[in-house]
Amino acid sequence: MAKVLFLTLVFAPDGVSTSVLMTELAQELSQKGHEITVLTTTPHYNVEPEARAQQPLQCKWGKWLYESEKDGMPVYHASIPVKGSRVGARLLDYIRFHAISTLAGLTIARDFDVMFVPSPPLTIGLSAWILRLFRRKPFIYNVQEIYPDVAVSLGVLKHQGMIRFFEGMERFIYKRAQVITVISERFRQRLLAKGVADEKLRVIPNFVDTDFMQLGERQNPFSEAHGLNDSFVVLYAGNIGLTQGFETIISAARQLQDIADLRFVIVGDGTRRSWLEGELAAEPLPNLLLLPYQPRSMVPHIYATADLCLVPLKKGTAQETFPSKIYTIMAAARPVVATADPDSELAWLVGEAGCGWAAPPDDVDAMVAAIREASAQRADACQRGQQGRRYVVEHHSRQAVTGQYDALIREFAD
Repeated sequence: MAKVLFLTLVFAPDGVSTSVLMTELAQELSQKGHEITVLTTTPHYNVEPEARAQQPLQCKWGKWLYESEKDGMPVYHASIPVKGSRVGARLLDYIRFHAISTLAGLTIARDFDVMFVPSPPLTIGLSAWILRLFRRKPFIYNVQEIYPDVAVSLGVLKHQGMIRFFEGMERFIYKRAQVITVISERFRQRLLAKGVADEKLRVIPNFVDTDFMQLGERQNPFSEAHGLNDSFVVLYAGNIGLTQGFETIISAARQLQDIADLRFVIVGDGTRRSWLEGELAAEPLPNLLLLPYQPRSMVPHIYATADLCLVPLKKGTAQETFPSKIYTIMAAARPVVATADPDSELAWLVGEAGCGWAAPPDDVDAMVAAIREASAQRADACQRGQQGRRYVVEHHSRQAVTGQYDALIREFAD
């Protein structure tokens, strides 16, 4: 058994999907006998009062550091503000998190055998390196998104000098990590092309709790609350951020108003929420319903309400990111329309599992055609959803994937 320090930007009681993923991984490793300590932030992305009440935070260092407990695991939270929409402010928040968490790692959470460090942000690897210097303990660097490539693809990072700076940081971190875990074979190929040694790389996919997410009743508290019992619901649920093509969704909703019972439902929050609200205020669409972030307890009902789900990535982003929400959709036995580059892991998965339709990114006509087909052939769409459920249970269940992390961490304890 090993003593594992999780150094992660998000963790319970934050409700964002990456927080759920990291929390469930820590829980599984703890149940397998590992001793887990967590350094993270105060809830700042999806703040759920119910979750906060179940996991209260107590002051540790005044207003700078708080502590809580999650299923027997000590969790230390660096205080940062609730996430806003400005990229510059977010960078300052990251610096604050790194400074506080690194200091906490040097003074409080000092007794560990190995660190588990998920990225983004890329810069979290620097904190892991500093702790490695002082504690002489290795770190596993878990690549959920490839940075700075994502920021470059989105046009957020344009200055060539800054791009070279972050590419240098990326190489620095990869070189100093003991092991680098990536969530797909295509990610592994990208890192090999960047010069990462093959022996450092392990492919371990993300997972979903297939007990929590199951085929639910179509009529449920969520569908009834929003008048969706008799609609064909096309759902997007999750982060309203920079990598998603909401322009394509709006255009598709505009074109599909001729299908009387079809309703688009967007549920979530994020950096582009205000932009999306502005677009819908300027041009209201009667067949599109925008709802705020919902508590995790409502998630199974949200997906049970859907007849078709959307994963709308922008052009170029599917090479550097992989939306784990696809596993949630598949676990709920719902078919999907995924817009992603044809040679991406996401497009491959949809075809491999037979769980829906893969369309080119930013292609309104292709999205419209797929939604029309799903609406016209509803039994076929349902069958695709069931195929997705079977595939994800076999390949991406919580127990199957976390067993791979358990085996990896045991290598450090031996």
